Amino acid sequence: MTIPRHLDLDSVKVQAHDAFDRGALNEASLLFESLLLHRPDSISTHYMRGLVHKYLLDWPTSLHHNQRAIELNNEVDEAEHWNAAIAATALGQWDVARRLWTALGIGIDAGSGPIEDDFGVAVVRLNPWHAGETVWVRRIDPVRARVLNVPTPESGHRFGDIVLHDGASTGTRLNADGRDTPVFNELARMQQSEFQTFVVFVSCDEPADLRSLLDATLPGIGYAEDWTRSLVNYCLRCSYGVAHRHREPEKGAWQPDRNLGIAAQSRLSVETLLKNWSAAAPGRQWAGIETREVQAPELQEGGVWWREPEDDEST
Repeated sequence: MTIPRHLDLDSVKVQAHDAFDRGALNEASLLFESLLLHRPDSISTHYMRGLVHKYLLDWPTSLHHNQRAIELNNEVDEAEHWNAAIAATALGQWDVARRLWTALGIGIDAGSGPIEDDFGVAVVRLNPWHAGETVWVRRIDPVRARVLNVPTPESGHRFGDIVLHDGASTGTRLNADGRDTPVFNELARMQQSEFQTFVVFVSCDEPADLRSLLDATLPGIGYAEDWTRSLVNYCLRCSYGVAHRHREPEKGAWQPDRNLGIAAQSRLSVETLLKNWSAAAPGRQWAGIETREVQAPELQEGGVWWREPEDDEST
């Protein structure tokens, strides 16, 4: 797409921003590219094209335009540096990312290669362009984090995955201490965990029985999580075709039937865990072990998933 000389470049700029605001990223990219043919040293246009390609997950193009904006700018602009560092991280250009973080005054340990530090706990919205399941994570650098929860198989993610996330938060969650914790959008999975997700259905008479299972350790077991209260959109057992009867507890009463997500290296590890647990006390039963390997939904153009949702209901 090229712009006839008689057209008002400012009106084209408005069209480009409008396309971006509508989520028409490919259209916006072409318009910003055309603007750069006429204004090749425009800092804001280089920045915007880099931003568009960040949300297209096109890391080489995003890095190029953000770096060009940095070169043209006499001042350190946080947005340009953050987006360039995100793109460099996605590409594994660790020296470039480290240099950009340092320019922003972010403390990075000396060295080369991937950053392995502790930047605190946060929440990441997986596949924000799709269902947007949220999980707790431990940030190991400014934009990379290790998943701490057991995500549902349908998310295409696993406990222990390393994900790349955006730099701007899109909301907050209350942590266990009642403090606001930022929520970031995932941009890509950088490293898949060795732990598969197994969906397990158990029954037990007391909360202490469940706690015993969740706290149990065994080789090959990464983490066990009670999904019973956190996944409330549908009956998980019905969705997996596990035969059972619905037992509706009284309000405030203990619910014996529990749905668990267990991160493990093998089905045998999960079976051993459940057999040991059920044999240790009466009233402990398990009805099935299910697993599904699902590909994460691909990015599709449309919508403005990078903005804070108005009504954010997490799983």
